[in-house]
Amino acid sequence: MTDMFAGRRVLLVSTNYAPEHAGIAPYSTLTAEHLAARGAEVDVLAGMPHYPGWRVHGDYRGRWRMVEDRGGVRVHRRRGFVPTRQTALLRAAYEASFLAHGSIRPPDGTPDLVLSQMPTLAGGVIGAGVARRHRVPHVVVVQDLMGAAAAQSGIKGGGRVASLVAAVESRILRAATLIGVVHESFVGRVTAMGVPVSRVRVVPNWSHVPPPAGDRRTVRARLGWRDEEFVLLHAGNMGLKQGLEVLVETARVAARHTPRLRIVLMGDGSRRTHLERLAAGLANVDFLPPAADADFPDVLAAADALALTQRASVGDMSLPSKLTSYFASGRPTVASVDARGGTAQEVRRSGAGVIVRAEDPVALHDCVAELMRDADRSAALGARGPVYVRERLSPEAGLGRITAMLCEVLAR
Repeated sequence: MTDMFAGRRVLLVSTNYAPEHAGIAPYSTLTAEHLAARGAEVDVLAGMPHYPGWRVHGDYRGRWRMVEDRGGVRVHRRRGFVPTRQTALLRAAYEASFLAHGSIRPPDGTPDLVLSQMPTLAGGVIGAGVARRHRVPHVVVVQDLMGAAAAQSGIKGGGRVASLVAAVESRILRAATLIGVVHESFVGRVTAMGVPVSRVRVVPNWSHVPPPAGDRRTVRARLGWRDEEFVLLHAGNMGLKQGLEVLVETARVAARHTPRLRIVLMGDGSRRTHLERLAAGLANVDFLPPAADADFPDVLAAADALALTQRASVGDMSLPSKLTSYFASGRPTVASVDARGGTAQEVRRSGAGVIVRAEDPVALHDCVAELMRDADRSAALGARGPVYVRERLSPEAGLGRITAMLCEVLAR
């Protein structure tokens, strides 16, 4: 039987793409490569790699435009403005620079299908424009709800522009052929924009990292973590919506009451320098650079618990991509988040973690201290994560949901 994608041309629009290894880039990359492996001719329109450090990666600096082949996919890159700090004005400039490049000259040729990843408005606008020009279907995968993000993330000036962002976002989604959302908590917000529920599909992200394989004690020794220490690790982007100040304040509490607790923040982002200044003088806080892809699963597994934090104002606008990797590690997740949001729902459904009131360092400290005292409970929580990944978050299941949505469109 001939694959439905054989001979089809697909344009994927995603500001973020490999070699970025955090955020949505792995999902954009694996989706494009999966379609190419099924016989599609895949073009990707992307920016120069810059996430999560918000600095263009060294090999790509000084380039204006380029085309590269990665995994059977043609990646058309455009240089854009990359802000080193996040305000509404700088974010608007970031979006506008990508939009200008994509509007001037998207990849040549007529696609059969356009797929846009939307943590950026510009990607959705470009995808919608190309699809409209060629009269082909436009499918949007919503990783973050941008209007809600502007209002909830704490970005300077975000509240003033939230309604404008939401209006553009709504227009893109109402015109799309199908919309995929990464969590069911997004469905209500999308349909409130005027999108019929019949055009919305739930397509959860999947775990894209392999299970840990290294010797845990060896990895801990290499990282300088002593056997007697309980390491609470946050791995990933250090941005505004993460509200990572709560971990620094938790370390202050631990310095007085729980000297065995060490808090480690691994990664990069627009708030890292601020957090390092805030943690100055605290001996129980460490900052590490992002781990190499090959080491990442083993570093997660070397910790005793994994921290996931969000500002209290962040409700149903995003689902942290790190959750899938956390679950795969076999370590319990401690989520300091809004108890009503999609992130809390996912942690509860997995059975692999505990929920703590957002932005409350005392509550976070007390929860971790309880896990330190109850090793059996901690181990049981961690053990549920890999089971949840196998049952719901495997790459086969995740890519299968994406391709089923695209097949549905092509079959029309």
